[in-house]
Amino acid sequence: MKGGYVLLINLPRAQNVPVGSLGSIRFAVGGYAYVGSALGGLEARIRRHLRTAKKKHWHIDYLLERAPVTRIIMAESGQRLECRLAARLGSRFEAVPGFGSSDCRCPGHLFFAPSPEELEAAVRQAFGGLGLEVVDLVGTGDIAIIR
Repeated sequence: MKGGYVLLINLPRAQNVPVGSLGSIRFAVGGYAYVGSALGGLEARIRRHLRTAKKKHWHIDYLLERAPVTRIIMAESGQRLECRLAARLGSRFEAVPGFGSSDCRCPGHLFFAPSPEELEAAVRQAFGGLGLEVVDLVGTGDIAIIR
């Protein structure tokens, strides 16, 4: 299955995180939404994000060492969705500059909100605004529902 996804992450305490070429970034307490596409397969990409033992390749790998994924919202599509989703979220929330967007012109693909619930609602609206039906995954146990 190909498509787009958003990792919802809850950071319980403020902290500085070294993020590869971006350097050290100060992350505030709250909710974060990381937007991505997986045209090579959603299941493999999501499984990789959820693994703890992995070589750091993407910016998100650094943050996931410090904060767990609390929910994954995804939709099947043959199109690259991440920039379209990022544009919708960027109209409401601040993007972490350059995070996850080194291969496009987006300001960033990681968004912050003090309220994780508000961020999750906006993610659902972003998918809905693109006419996409979402699948929810909670933590690592629900990964099995991906066919």
